[in-house]
Amino acid sequence: MTGNPFLDALAWLVDPVHWSGPSGVPARTLEHLGYTVLGVLVAALIAIPVGLLVGHTGNGKGITVTVAGAARALPTLGLVTLFALLLGLGLTAPLLAFVVLAVPSLLAGAYSAVESADPATVDAARAQGMTEWQILAKVEIPLGMPLIIGGFRGATVQVVATAMLAAYVGNGGLGRYIFLGLGSQDYPLMIAGSLLVIALALVLDLVLLVTQRLTAPRGRLPAES
Repeated sequence: MTGNPFLDALAWLVDPVHWSGPSGVPARTLEHLGYTVLGVLVAALIAIPVGLLVGHTGNGKGITVTVAGAARALPTLGLVTLFALLLGLGLTAPLLAFVVLAVPSLLAGAYSAVESADPATVDAARAQGMTEWQILAKVEIPLGMPLIIGGFRGATVQVVATAMLAAYVGNGGLGRYIFLGLGSQDYPLMIAGSLLVIALALVLDLVLLVTQRLTAPRGRLPAES
């Protein structure tokens, strides 16, 4: 112990003892990543079809934007606590909260992607006899793919940054270190857990940023999100 919580946190991170076993950094990181992927995937199954439908038809955009805005304003900790009181301890409560947190970004990315397609290109596809489904699948989605990936990027970063709350209701993940440190006033442990969450968020953001750029139509860079 150096007396400096940040240096002690770095010393904790490089100690090989903390990198093995069910409570080690790799195991906790995989748990944290699993909660994030599960939350974003469930949210995507809800938000992406709705967003594509709204973007293609133009119907219901006002309601969609209002609902997405309201969902953004909900406090995640409050949702986790409420769902835990209603459903009990376990993964269901934080997972529902993560889904609520991820839906707005995915929804906005999906309908923005369809809306961004050049109207002249869409009209040309329609003039060639394409069905509305073919226009959506072969023209609008490919052209707007970077915005869809941008929605995944925003949702993933938000969920991975708050997935530590899973530990608040008895689950694992990197939040274990933070809440264990909070309970025992072990500040280096709290800082180490926070640094691991930040590092994981940065890695995922970088991976999705590269994916976003790779899916951009040739000669067109995606807008930064």
